[in-house]
Amino acid sequence: MQGSRREFVKTSAVCAACASFLQGTRAIADAGRRPLGLQLYTVGADFDRDPFGTLHKVAAIGYREVELSPLSKVSVSDIKKGLSESGLKNPSGHYMLPDLRAHLEEKIDTAKEFGQEFMIVTVPSVADPSRFQTGSANQTDMFRAMANGLTLDDWKWNAEQFNQIGEQVKKAGLQLGYHNHNFEFRKMGDTTGYDEFLRLTDPELVALELDCGWMSVAGLDPVTYLKKYPQRYRLLHIKDFQKGFTPTTTIMGNPAPVPTELGHGAVDYSRILAAARANVKLFVEQEPPFKEMPALEAIKVDFDYLHKLNV
Repeated sequence: MQGSRREFVKTSAVCAACASFLQGTRAIADAGRRPLGLQLYTVGADFDRDPFGTLHKVAAIGYREVELSPLSKVSVSDIKKGLSESGLKNPSGHYMLPDLRAHLEEKIDTAKEFGQEFMIVTVPSVADPSRFQTGSANQTDMFRAMANGLTLDDWKWNAEQFNQIGEQVKKAGLQLGYHNHNFEFRKMGDTTGYDEFLRLTDPELVALELDCGWMSVAGLDPVTYLKKYPQRYRLLHIKDFQKGFTPTTTIMGNPAPVPTELGHGAVDYSRILAAARANVKLFVEQEPPFKEMPALEAIKVDFDYLHKLNV
């Protein structure tokens, strides 16, 4: 009995030491990884319904950063509390260009409250939105009309707005940026709206967040742009779509590409992440609808896929 007890104590000590060693080894291994982030739009419904619980679940999966969505209905105070309690950082937030034009100082103050480094504009705008009035009360219809009807003059106007706002954002100690979809890559003569925007914006004032999934939907290779403009891409959106989609530069086209979890689709992220700079920020963003599994389960699949790639 005494011997058994001694053996038990010895075995327990060895197990505890092994567990401690494995945790230390894992911590050392993870220390060399890029911190993985999540664009909260991915779990938007869960976040609006239960912000604190959702942020804790996101952190428990292993995400260390989140990017705020302009569509969130959660108050600033609740977001700050949730971030603090879950231990998540918020280095980037998404904003709408008309809001920045009208309330720039207020938005900069909000970004600083959250500890953000990047203020990313999600979509372009136009000088005269009435051009795209559809007669429908549905804002999605107007956005679709605008995105599919942008001209090179519109892109020139956007570049001017971004340079002006970017200068003020930089003076405040932050960085303005732009996030693409697929419609930016529609051919306009021998160029595209996206390429014109890159040409006309000041690299010091306007960074880029490359949505690799949407660029792939447009039929282009993210690796090409990462190699051509390595200094401009400071953030990546990591998303996937099912194989077999027809490349398109029409926003919300029909048939639309079907979203899926990372590793289950058409985009080869091993190539893309190898081409990205080591300090680029990574944010998982999966588009709805979630047909195979709930959003909080899907982001676990996404995280595990990136972890296996040793990101």
